[in-house]
Amino acid sequence: MNPVPSATSPTAAALRLGHAGLLPFVLGAALVWLVRPDAHPYVTAALSAYAAVIVSFLGGIHWGFAMRQADPPGSLAGWGVVPSLVAWVAVVMPPYAGLIVLGAMLVACYLVDRRVYPAQGAAAWLTLRFRLTAVASLSCFIGAAGS
Repeated sequence: MNPVPSATSPTAAALRLGHAGLLPFVLGAALVWLVRPDAHPYVTAALSAYAAVIVSFLGGIHWGFAMRQADPPGSLAGWGVVPSLVAWVAVVMPPYAGLIVLGAMLVACYLVDRRVYPAQGAAAWLTLRFRLTAVASLSCFIGAAGS
């Protein structure tokens, strides 16, 4: 494996955008509990779809790590497709189940990233990743409970 240069800490813009990306999670989880019954399927579908997009994005980061290297370990690309496949299945499940799968996958992605990021020179991003994962996964679980 080739050495990978260390990534810097998240920029102020990355912090702002990361936190802004939590708005659909938090708003979606709240709306699941607040909207009229006729709007409920749309809110749960929107929350599930957004969570699936984010889970897929987290897998894509591993492909980005692999693309920076001349001879990357196959595990980067291999793991990189797993979140997308799980998200695809979860988004077509009923929301009470799919949101649990998506919340669990957000946690699983973080646990994998705790091992991968330091090896890829991105350990400085783990604090932000933890915060985002905690709120996003909790939002999925709260949304599932209300569906």
